[in-house]
Amino acid sequence: MRFAEKLKKARKDYGVSQETLADRLGVSRQAVTKWETDKGLPDIENMLIISNLFGISLDELLNDEKESHIRTRFLYESKTEYDIDGNKTFDLKLGSAASLVLTGTDDEKIVVLLGSNDISTIKEKYKVKLDDIKRRIDISINHTNNLQEIDSSESLTVEVFFPNRYLEHIEIECDCNNLVVNNLSCNDVEYEGAVNNCLVKSFCGTFELDSNENMDIGIEEIKGSFELNQVKASSKITLPSELSFKTRLKGVKTSVKYEKAGALTKDFSNINSENVIEFNGIKSELVIATED
Repeated sequence: MRFAEKLKKARKDYGVSQETLADRLGVSRQAVTKWETDKGLPDIENMLIISNLFGISLDELLNDEKESHIRTRFLYESKTEYDIDGNKTFDLKLGSAASLVLTGTDDEKIVVLLGSNDISTIKEKYKVKLDDIKRRIDISINHTNNLQEIDSSESLTVEVFFPNRYLEHIEIECDCNNLVVNNLSCNDVEYEGAVNNCLVKSFCGTFELDSNENMDIGIEEIKGSFELNQVKASSKITLPSELSFKTRLKGVKTSVKYEKAGALTKDFSNINSENVIEFNGIKSELVIATED
């Protein structure tokens, strides 16, 4: 069953009209009709809302779309591709975006996809600059002077598809509302910038997130380390009950609490686990929770 059929079935099962769903997502009824007739897909922010609203995981919603992992999902798109011929360090300066999606693939190229349902002149307004300097790839996104930063933060989705086989190290600077990490395998990833919501669907390696926003973080699958660095912030990590991890606490006046089914509970981390959740910062608090 494709996404269009799943969305239509879920909406009807919950007794939700197209108009009501459109209002909830902040889109037109015509957009919902387009999705349900297989003429397009929602952007990642609306996909996350649909997932939460109907209690369907993103994997389940999209598992029939995976054969074409780079396909049209937006009314307006711009795509940049570059073939990779060996191991590289990637340095990305992406500016502001509503959503940033980092996906690992089996391809031998890096792809930067810019998408929006509102910015019709996306190809003219945004330019992706890519420099191949020996063993390093530098990528930056620049926009024209007459484009306001708020346009990017509210209407732009950036998707970066990385060749897993050639990843040595990734550094990212970006401010976004939603950060999604999917099927990515890299020894060391460093992210610096504002994030409100983070979803780690599948990651292998060490992921370091440096942000001082109060964040909701979901971790579905990880093999390695998730390191969170914060100053004067309060965040929450929600993960599956079967995911084993050990906690590492560093910094000054930082604390970690544990929660199950919405209630505080004793420490349920596993000191012998190979997976690590590290919390480092100043005057900050982290809650690690499971839904059951």
